[in-house]
Amino acid sequence: MDLLNALTAFANFILVPGLAYGSQLALGALGITLIFGVLRFSNFAHGDTMAFGTAFVILFTWWFQSLGITAGPLPTALLALPFGILITIAMLLATDRVVYRFYRKQKAKPIILVIVSTGVMFVMNGLVRMIIGTSEKNFVDGARMALTPQDFKAWTGLAEPLAIKTTAVVSVVVAVICVAFLFWFLQKTRTGKSMRAFADNEDLALLSGINPDRVVMVTWIIAGTLACIAGTLYGLDKSYRVFVYFGLLMPMFAAAIVGGLGSPLGAIAGGFIVAFSELLVTNAWRKILSYLVPPDWLGDGLYQALSTDYKVAVSFVILIIVLLFRPNGLFGGK
Repeated sequence: MDLLNALTAFANFILVPGLAYGSQLALGALGITLIFGVLRFSNFAHGDTMAFGTAFVILFTWWFQSLGITAGPLPTALLALPFGILITIAMLLATDRVVYRFYRKQKAKPIILVIVSTGVMFVMNGLVRMIIGTSEKNFVDGARMALTPQDFKAWTGLAEPLAIKTTAVVSVVVAVICVAFLFWFLQKTRTGKSMRAFADNEDLALLSGINPDRVVMVTWIIAGTLACIAGTLYGLDKSYRVFVYFGLLMPMFAAAIVGGLGSPLGAIAGGFIVAFSELLVTNAWRKILSYLVPPDWLGDGLYQALSTDYKVAVSFVILIIVLLFRPNGLFGGK
């Protein structure tokens, strides 16, 4: 029985949050790796693109709520998501036309585009702060719990309760749908095959008659969609603050590099590796250990390797280790 309680506590503090957070990181890392694979630069504005899209999802969510439109037990933000995606795509396509296309025609080096994306990041961050402010925004509604601790204890008779938030379930389900659709698109459609060919060998793709402008446009459309969805899921599951999304850049880049930059499958695997690594290192293990060892063995310690305030250090360490020992990532990216 104590082992089951320990496993339940592990699921409560590590497994369920890790699946939700990993899903959000994976979607964010997919956008980064697609832009790197096709457009060949690291987009430092991706975190603020997520914040931008989520800001409009929040505004539409509040509008729907004021009109009495809801999604029942699901968050109303899911109804507002398509509108946020469209605005995010429009913003990215406009930014590409005004900013990135000039440097692409000049055949600028990737480092130049990285610096340019940093400038876009600061502009976008200021724009989002003007639109929605800097304070924490709460836009979650619907059923709070998909599984309540009381129901779980009543069903199992265990001392340790298990709580599963609706937003965690939504994060995993939406991520699975997005990933399945993306892989189908890249593998089965003509446009998806063109994107893969362009990413593998740009010169050969151009000789084959592939339209580079179309490939670039579709890449931004997919990246914008993934960014808005990832940002909304993160905001629903955690909270929405503009500066938090800038902080997500490190774990998302770590996820993309761990899997292999340019590899969509690697971005997904990297997202879950980074998410679970952060939780395993920053979790206070006392609760779980209390079911496995006698109480007098534990003393007063929390058995926490790092405070949650320093969880970004986990991503940073993972990033350094991978760059030192396997720079191509687990799935052989660039």
